[in-house]
Amino acid sequence: MSHENYLNPFDDEQLQFTVLSNAQDQYSLWPEFAERPQGWETRFGPASRSSCIDFVERHWKSINPFSAAR
Repeated sequence: MSHENYLNPFDDEQLQFTVLSNAQDQYSLWPEFAERPQGWETRFGPASRSSCIDFVERHWKSINPFSAAR
């Protein structure tokens, strides 16, 4: 496979995604086919990638990794 044909699954608009959050209230877009990492909980989805991004933009108030969890 050449690098021109490679599509990162996190960027693939054709896949379904979930929005995960961890104990620090940080969010992650996660492909539905991949096993959820330990310590992360589903917050939204499965849904389209764009719907998950919209959810994150509406609900994640701070991307600062040093901000206190709620």
